[in-house]
Amino acid sequence: MSTEEILKQALKLKIEERFVLVEGLIKSIDKPDKKFDDLWAEEADKRLKAYREGRLEGIPMEEMFKEE
Repeated sequence: MSTEEILKQALKLKIEERFVLVEGLIKSIDKPDKKFDDLWAEEADKRLKAYREGRLEGIPMEEMFKEE
């Protein structure tokens, strides 16, 4: 299967499925950086804490990924 054919098939996927595909492709070429991963984990913890304390409002996934 050619790259063009793979792309055509990928574009038929739901947006959430395309996101998973893109993320997997990027991870396959991007070397992990522990320092960067630690910074993101710290940020995620801060955001989760803020959300649980009511200082941050969530956005439904459907709204984030809706196509306009």
